[in-house]
Amino acid sequence: MSSFESGSRCWIVGAPAKRAAAAVLVLAAMPLARAQQAPSSFHDVNLAEYRQHLEELDGVVANCAAQLQLKTPPPSSENACDPGRVGPDDRVEGLAGAGAAREVRYDWLRAALSTAGKKAGGATNFALGAHANAKNKPPDINALLKDAHERLRIDEQQIENPLAEHPAYAEQRKSLDAILARPEYKNATKVSAKDRMLEWLENFFDRILARLAGIGSRAPWIGRFIEILLAAGALTTLAWLLFRLERNARVRLVPDIEAAPGAPSAREWQVWLKDAETAAAAGAWREAIHSVYWASISRLESARLWPADRARTPREYLGLLRGADPRKTTLTALTRSFERTWYGGREAEAADFSAALHLAAELGVEAK
Repeated sequence: MSSFESGSRCWIVGAPAKRAAAAVLVLAAMPLARAQQAPSSFHDVNLAEYRQHLEELDGVVANCAAQLQLKTPPPSSENACDPGRVGPDDRVEGLAGAGAAREVRYDWLRAALSTAGKKAGGATNFALGAHANAKNKPPDINALLKDAHERLRIDEQQIENPLAEHPAYAEQRKSLDAILARPEYKNATKVSAKDRMLEWLENFFDRILARLAGIGSRAPWIGRFIEILLAAGALTTLAWLLFRLERNARVRLVPDIEAAPGAPSAREWQVWLKDAETAAAAGAWREAIHSVYWASISRLESARLWPADRARTPREYLGLLRGADPRKTTLTALTRSFERTWYGGREAEAADFSAALHLAAELGVEAK
């Protein structure tokens, strides 16, 4: 691979399930990636300036090799193997066979000079990006510099003579198409709708991950914001689940247990309503409101809204309804009307009974 292509990146496509998990790991690793990535700076050059830079780099390699022959540690300010002598990467205009500017990176040369500089005793701050394995044999520095010189020479030759396309490529493609057209390969060349959809999803996730990586390097605060958002969402979900568990433990539905004798739901709410109508016909408005209230409690209790218990007070029935329950407002108004006439000793009238009957109808207590 030439230095023209040394800056290209390769994405490895895995299984769809692993890719979904990888998306979460990328979001979590964004701060570390931002700390490790350093934006590359390019120097726009023409062909003549690019050739001159290659010649200067070849001179840097030669000076580093000569310094190694001295076998004496040079001063840090005069280290010929300093990776900083490479300079910036190049963005070359006018390369033969290239329609646009080509980016040429020299990370490989900086790594070679850094390795050579350590052997020569020079202190460098250049990070190779990967930790060397202590069990591996140290590279031959002379061979490493010789390979660097050869690569620079080849890059210079390719300025005017780019690699030509293989002349037999079209013929090879034609032969492959003829082989794939045989009957035994008829089904092998077809792509199912499922495979096309999976491929589209993989490409979609590739684009998403690439954009996230680019955004994270340009605007670090976005990655930090996404992390905070994910953490807040997880905490909110956990709090909601705990609230649901606590509420279910406080008020449990018991559909398999019959109502205890004396509980409101032991009498059907229709019976309570009939008693209210009978009392109203006799002008006993206080007793009529009393029966309407317990008809409402029996109606709600028979729907298993709470466990049947004959010992509850009207205020305790109100406490069993959540604040967000739309029936709580209606039951509160009906309870106050019942308490004023039954416990408060207030005289009831036909209008009070009519209002209580209207509230009970909103709770499902209504004559058929």
